[in-house]
Amino acid sequence: MAFMTTSLTAISAINDRIGKIGSSIAWVLVALMVGSILLQVVCRYVFNSALPWPEEVARALMIWMMALVAGEAYRKGMFVSIDMIHNYLPASVSRFIKIFLLALAFAVLVQLFVVALEFFDRGFRTRAASFPLKRAWIYLAMPVCFGTMLLANVELFLRALLPGSASSDEDASEDKGGDEGTSINANTEKG
Repeated sequence: MAFMTTSLTAISAINDRIGKIGSSIAWVLVALMVGSILLQVVCRYVFNSALPWPEEVARALMIWMMALVAGEAYRKGMFVSIDMIHNYLPASVSRFIKIFLLALAFAVLVQLFVVALEFFDRGFRTRAASFPLKRAWIYLAMPVCFGTMLLANVELFLRALLPGSASSDEDASEDKGGDEGTSINANTEKG
């Protein structure tokens, strides 16, 4: 039990750090993406001469932005979910279902991570269409995305297993100072 608590504390600290770094970088990527799109609009409609690269750059920046924040979003329960049924089940059944679903999500995320690494490796064979960059560096976003989601999944799994720890996504986000309702059920409970 002490090992699991220590592991939970360590992985929570790692996820906190990754989440803060990822969010900070994601804001910069959003600004660059908007700048790239605005540049293309100005060139196309003001100068009547479209540039070949801004749309592809904006797409790559958007992919990376999503990859950098997906783990933190999963960790805080910010993905769309249907969670109203667990209110009607006994606590032990609800907890078992949550642990089962987290284990299933872990298996899926591991498979996605492996496939994403293979995709990254194949990306070295091609380059972006409009600028000289191997596609692998764009595709690297997927292993980053699934890797951070795996870390978040392990943390959520440990929280669900340990009695007395934050056992739900809403509790985990409240422990970190977040008071936003992240699901339909959480919004109705919090008023």
